Amino acid sequence: MTGASGTDVVARLTGEEILAGLGSDPMPVELEVHSPYAVPSASLTFADVLDVVERAGHAVDGGAAGVVVTQGTDTLEETAFLVDSVWPHGAPFVLTGAMRNPSLPGADGPANLAAALQVATAPEARHRGALVVFADEIHAARHVRKTHSTSIGTFVSSNAGALGLVVEGTPHFFASPNTRAPLSGWTKDAVERTRIALYTATLDDDGADLAALAATAQGLVIAGFGVGHVPERLVPLLVPLLQAMPVVLTSRTGAGSVLADTYGAPGAERDLRARGAISGGFVHPYKARVLLRLLVAAGAGRADIEAAFAAVG
Repeated sequence: MTGASGTDVVARLTGEEILAGLGSDPMPVELEVHSPYAVPSASLTFADVLDVVERAGHAVDGGAAGVVVTQGTDTLEETAFLVDSVWPHGAPFVLTGAMRNPSLPGADGPANLAAALQVATAPEARHRGALVVFADEIHAARHVRKTHSTSIGTFVSSNAGALGLVVEGTPHFFASPNTRAPLSGWTKDAVERTRIALYTATLDDDGADLAALAATAQGLVIAGFGVGHVPERLVPLLVPLLQAMPVVLTSRTGAGSVLADTYGAPGAERDLRARGAISGGFVHPYKARVLLRLLVAAGAGRADIEAAFAAVG
């Protein structure tokens, strides 16, 4: 997106226009450019992302060495995690974007795109799942988060750290994410029909909105305090939901894991797990909602859901 001197930023650049920002030097690889959706990333849907994944898969089947997707950063951590959950190919799938639009001094889009292209064509990037490349850092999509509203260093993997760096145009990898099989069994129609609620615990929370979820949701992610706690007064409201649908317990802190067996007060992680809550482990609540939606759409049972969250690491 761009605008006049950084104001009224609404114009959406095509893929060719974005690529032109790299300058006139010939690219070392042949590029095929597509512009499937010209929408703010806040308006993207699961269907949009899954459609792009399908198109990217056809390109790889046709001989593409890798894939780069550019989008707005608002939802990049969620779309990247969705891609990582379903991408079945060894070819790199790299996502990137920009924090400063082209009308601003120091626009970071061209540098991010150049680094993303270098990663997507590197043999060392294969079989690492979806990757996010930003500010010359290479992050696993399953771990990376947007942590600042304006900084160009917004993307951080708090629990795992970056997988590598791009230095002088060459990707260097220092770590690999855990092996994770792509999820199967879901269909686009089933995903579209599936509703997963995200409920964030807050101080002096009365839980007034919880009761209504039984009629509208097929799954629930709780973003609890600290290591996985909710106010005691919410427990009676959660019990029928725990009996009706999969409920995944996560932490609203943004880093670290929920615990399993330390605190036992009503509403603490030990109490909630005894009542049927599934541990989200290290998975951030936003990403947990993405994963649970795919799993419920695929008809996954409790054991499969637990295994899928454990596999994210």
